[in-house]
Amino acid sequence: MNMWSSGRRVLQDLLSQPAVRTFSLSPAQNTVVVERWWQVPLSKVGSPPRLHPRRHRIYKLVEDIKHAPKEKMELILTQTVPKLGGRGDTVFVRKSVGRNKLLLQGLAVYPSPENKQMFAEELRLLREGKPEERIQTRTGQLTVEFLKRSKLKILKMPSDEFQLTKEVVRRQFQKKLGVVVPPHALTFPFESVKDSGDYWCQVTVNGMDTVRIPISLVPYEDPSASYQRQLKTKMQQQQATTDASEPAAEEVSVAAEGEAAAKPFSDATVEATAALAGVPADQDETAASTRMSQETTAPPSDSPKKDDSK
Repeated sequence: MNMWSSGRRVLQDLLSQPAVRTFSLSPAQNTVVVERWWQVPLSKVGSPPRLHPRRHRIYKLVEDIKHAPKEKMELILTQTVPKLGGRGDTVFVRKSVGRNKLLLQGLAVYPSPENKQMFAEELRLLREGKPEERIQTRTGQLTVEFLKRSKLKILKMPSDEFQLTKEVVRRQFQKKLGVVVPPHALTFPFESVKDSGDYWCQVTVNGMDTVRIPISLVPYEDPSASYQRQLKTKMQQQQATTDASEPAAEEVSVAAEGEAAAKPFSDATVEATAALAGVPADQDETAASTRMSQETTAPPSDSPKKDDSK
C-alpha cells in the first residue's frame, strides 16, 4: 500500500505542476494585429458593452506579421565560405541558410559576447603577430591571385616633363585595375623613368605576400591615328582576299581563249577540205546544209511507195 500511495502522490504532483511551455506563450506567427476605428464606450458595472451594429465593426491595421520583412541572422564565420567571408567575419544571412547550412556544418557560430571576444583577439594576433605566424585573410588571398594575373600598361604623355614615378604607378593601379595600393606597400626599383620600355614593380599584400607585376610604358598615340591604322590593316586584308580570287578568274579567261582558238581552227579545217575538193568553202557549206535537210525530210527507203496509177 505504501508503494501505491507514494506512486499516486508522485503522479498527482506531476499533473499539478504547470507545463513548461503552453500554447499561449508560443510566438504569434502569420498574425494580423488590428484595432477598432471607433472606440467602444464604457458600460455600466456588470453589464456588457453596447456595440454599434456597423460603426464598431470597422478596424484599422496595426501590424501585419505575415507580410513583414524577415530579419536576417547574424553569425560569425569559423571558416572561409566562398562569396560570403573568411574566418572571424560577421555576416548577415537568411535564417534558413544560417540554420540549415552554416550552423549545421560548423561553418559559423552565434555572435555571443564570448565568441566576439575570442575572434577579436584572434584577429588582433593575426595583424600584430610575427610574420611567420600570421595567416593571409580571404580578401588578401583573392587580391594576390588577381595581381598575379594582372599587367599594367601606361601611356607616355607627349609632354617632355612626363616621368613615371611611384605616385603615377599608384594612380594607374587604381584607375585601370581598381586596386588601391598604399605607398608603403608599393616598391618601384626606379625613382623616375622617362624612356619607353618594360619595367616591373612589387606590391605587398597585408605585409605578407609580395607579387611582382610587369609594367609597359608605351608612347602616347592619338585615337584618330590608331583608327586610321586599323582601317589601313582592314583594307590590306580585303586586298589580299581579292588577289587570292584573281587566279580563278584568269583560269576562266584562259579556257575561254582556248575555245575561241579552237573555233578558227575548225573553220580552217573546213576551208582546207573544200580546197582539196575543188569547191569553194561557201558552196561546200551550202551543199552540206542542203544534204542534211534532204536527209531529214526524205521518207525512209524501206517504206512502201504509193501507186499513182490508182
